Amino acid sequence: MALFVKIYKENPNSKEIDKVVAVLKRGGIIIYPTDTVYALGCDITNSKALERVARLKQIALDKANFSFVCHDLSNLSDYVKQINTSVFKILKRALPGPYTFILPGSKSLPNTFKKKKTVGIRIPNNNVALEIVKKLGNPIISTSIYDDDDIIEYTTDPELIFEKWNGLVDVIIDGGYGDNEPSTVIDLSDDEPVVIREGKGRLDIF
Repeated sequence: MALFVKIYKENPNSKEIDKVVAVLKRGGIIIYPTDTVYALGCDITNSKALERVARLKQIALDKANFSFVCHDLSNLSDYVKQINTSVFKILKRALPGPYTFILPGSKSLPNTFKKKKTVGIRIPNNNVALEIVKKLGNPIISTSIYDDDDIIEYTTDPELIFEKWNGLVDVIIDGGYGDNEPSTVIDLSDDEPVVIREGKGRLDIF
């Protein structure tokens, strides 16, 4: 049975955040709120947890495009090759916010991601997600949870998420109703920015 934890994004309760972080450190999987849709997450350094997430998403781990949720831009160099000033300015303008930026991966990526040439970086404008990552000490992955319903692409109600995912994950965070529009995905790994998916983030950041 999954732990169902209510954490308010305006002022996240540090004891509840600690509970979630303890589960992540043990290799657990969580469902947590972002500034877009609810997402599946685990510690990016735990390969067994990553394999579990890949199984839940019914994809091979080496084919998965999981994004990294970081607390801020300060430790970006741990996961991303050196970026130029214009790219950094775009990141500064847009983050935290509803964007996923695809950037060239560094040589020091965790083992599971070593063969990846690029990595997706998220710094969501959501205090619950940011506090979890800050206390954990390294990023968690982000991959959206889809709904089987043809009309509703993403489940926004935490109670319904709990009904569906209880028993499949270890913690489900109720951070209030989620959004049903995903992040805007922009590839900054080459000379010119390329919009891969238009979502919640506006495109006037260039």
